[in-house]
Amino acid sequence: MIEVKNLKKEYIEEDVSTQALNGVTFSIEKGEFVSIMGPSGSGKSTLLHILSFLDRPTGGSYRFLGKSIEEMTDKELAYVRNKDMGFVFQSFNLLSRLTVYNNVEIPLLYSDIAPSKRQKLVEEAVRAVGLEDKLHAEAGRLSGGQKQRVAIARALVTDPDVIFADEPTGNLDSKSGLQVMEIFESLNKKGRTVILVTHETQTAEFANRIIRIKDGMVESDKQIKSNRGQISNLK
Repeated sequence: MIEVKNLKKEYIEEDVSTQALNGVTFSIEKGEFVSIMGPSGSGKSTLLHILSFLDRPTGGSYRFLGKSIEEMTDKELAYVRNKDMGFVFQSFNLLSRLTVYNNVEIPLLYSDIAPSKRQKLVEEAVRAVGLEDKLHAEAGRLSGGQKQRVAIARALVTDPDVIFADEPTGNLDSKSGLQVMEIFESLNKKGRTVILVTHETQTAEFANRIIRIKDGMVESDKQIKSNRGQISNLK
């Protein structure tokens, strides 16, 4: 599904160059659950932004579903991002005065899905995160954990190939964070590809694989779970 080779990202501000990524190489198969970890400033968020088409690399190559992003226009990237990718952010990014239904429906408004099908898709996504009883509640009145579950439903509603999550438990208490990660785990067991950035070891260990980033490079890449619960090094 995802293949990056020698990926680089350089930022230049007032003639000062900062190398955020310095030759990152790995691949992710469909159906994997991968955590990307690293200290502040390591490049993990930059990497997630590039993987999710929110930014472009300045060097190396990135292929998504077999197609090089270097060959894609910004319009094509936006289309794939809306169709094939779902996003969950630390700050939820919900519209507080809209209902759960209306928040989850938003990605469908930018798709070619017929209006007659939207209600079913929204209700299915909300049911998948266990919030069907809050379907018509205002998002601003929900708890933090419930808001993040709405964000996951919104990420699911277009039936994406992959879900990207950026510090999804960062604003949650431990109980709510656990519930959110159990939803991601359940989605992955049903075949959904999940890629998340986190600095929390307990959160990262819900994944089957942890890629650690340091100084813009892959420090380690470990498969931490298998059917036998074994641990193996990939790098």
